[in-house]
Amino acid sequence: MTGRAYVVAKQAPRVEEKAIAESEVTLELERLQHALEKSERELQKILQLTEQKVGSQKAKIFEAQIMILSDGVLFDSIRKRVKKDLRSAEYVVHREISKYQQVMMNSADEYMRERAHDVEDVKNRVIRNIQQDKLISRFDESSIVISELLTPADTILFSRNEVLAYATDMGGVTSHAALLSRSLNIPSVVGLKEITKLVTTGDLIIVDGYSGTVIIHPTEATIARCNERKEEHLQFETRLKEIRDLTAQTTDGKIVQLCCNIEFSEEALNVHAQGSNGIGLYRTEGLFLRTENYPSEEEQFEEYKAVVEKARPHKVVMRTLDIGGDKVVSNTNSEENPFLGWRGIRVLLDMPDVFQTQLRAMLRASAFGEVWIMLPMISGVKEVRRAKESLEQAKKELRSKGIPFDENIRVGAMIEVPSAAVLAGEIAQETDFLSIGTNDLIQYLLAVDRGNENVSSLYQEFHPAVIKTIRFIIIEAHRAGKTVSMCGEMAGDPMAVLLLMGLGLDEFSMTPYVLPEIKKIIRSVSYQEAEEIARRVLEMKTEDDIKDFLRVNLHTMVPELLIE
Repeated sequence: MTGRAYVVAKQAPRVEEKAIAESEVTLELERLQHALEKSERELQKILQLTEQKVGSQKAKIFEAQIMILSDGVLFDSIRKRVKKDLRSAEYVVHREISKYQQVMMNSADEYMRERAHDVEDVKNRVIRNIQQDKLISRFDESSIVISELLTPADTILFSRNEVLAYATDMGGVTSHAALLSRSLNIPSVVGLKEITKLVTTGDLIIVDGYSGTVIIHPTEATIARCNERKEEHLQFETRLKEIRDLTAQTTDGKIVQLCCNIEFSEEALNVHAQGSNGIGLYRTEGLFLRTENYPSEEEQFEEYKAVVEKARPHKVVMRTLDIGGDKVVSNTNSEENPFLGWRGIRVLLDMPDVFQTQLRAMLRASAFGEVWIMLPMISGVKEVRRAKESLEQAKKELRSKGIPFDENIRVGAMIEVPSAAVLAGEIAQETDFLSIGTNDLIQYLLAVDRGNENVSSLYQEFHPAVIKTIRFIIIEAHRAGKTVSMCGEMAGDPMAVLLLMGLGLDEFSMTPYVLPEIKKIIRSVSYQEAEEIARRVLEMKTEDDIKDFLRVNLHTMVPELLIE
């Protein structure tokens, strides 16, 4: 998309520690209450606008923010701190909500870290309304918005101006703002780090959402070429719609399963809209984060049942709670290294009541459709056995009450820890399926925190060690007679499809919007060609060589993709 830039100089509200007198407490609490009411009115309007533009399922983002504002425990605590500490309302709001935000930022799960931006958005909205500041949400003409970071609310509100595109310094492809921009069909490129320093308002720029690049002061020839590429992509997307309901089958008859990753129950409809084979990863953490206390068995059951009924007749792979203990237990001290800390199955085995409640809810939902249960952060066989014992206990309780469930429900393990990769064969013998979580596996295998800018360039999904580890996992699982899926970002990377298929991966699970493209690649090649690509890659010694080789082959076999 080509247009003039509009740089949004958006800053977090300035908050200083300010003491107040006892006589000012009542006024301070009134300021807080007015700000909460105004913030809720604003979010309700944004919620309605979002429903009109992209539907109710994406509007759930703002329902979650409204729930934070309605959190009686949180804001009662804030009111008490204002009274006891004799500090201004905005200071206490900033301090207390920042604690909650930090819990999410400390998560080893990138998805959870992205959600921290949504919490920050609520915090800043309340503080601005206490301070009675105003935000720019309209501008005079259609522009390309440049900002350090866009919140979901920014994305919706700016869209009223027929915004042409977005480009930001921060943010990830899984952020709610990025997801909303895709739903609005607004091109966006995020995580550019310094775009706000390189562009000024009025500059002519191109935002290429296909390649993830921004071109500043393009020539006429560059603009013409980008317009051609845009038209080519539009034609390609039309062709993708034509194969939506077709099987992901290679030219020589090999069938590959393609599934969706989802967060909200409403997203289960994507199973049918994108022509997928089911839900390969249903993240259950969202329900836990939307409530101050643990959701009850009934609350979880209703949510899980809704997902199963929407996805039917396809399967739903439900991942048990995969979140750090600092969320599950509010008074837990912050861990120095949450990536190597108390999370996933470790938390659940240490908190059997929480685990049992979730397992019973999942089992009950299995009476309404095909449910598989997936265990996260497994590091060895012992954890799998303990989890299966917990599942048997949950089954026993339901049987005693005459509550129906699938007696033969499948149980699988996520392979995202190097020790689990080494023991893939043994773990496969204890489970019904394996799923490779590449996001964590890669950073653990290469000792790289991709959230750390100093080493993030070393996070290499095509590192030879990563490829050989994936191959080993697949071989060991198949030897045990079990299937292997992949639900990390690599599964939705067009460059990786031919390689992974050639390595023998049975199922790809990905963000719904990339599924048609992956299906097109699979239907354009033979399985024999994919196997030869994998064989050649396994002989290579650097990621650069592997990426160059895969890029050339993808260009040759599926030229319409226009991969950079």
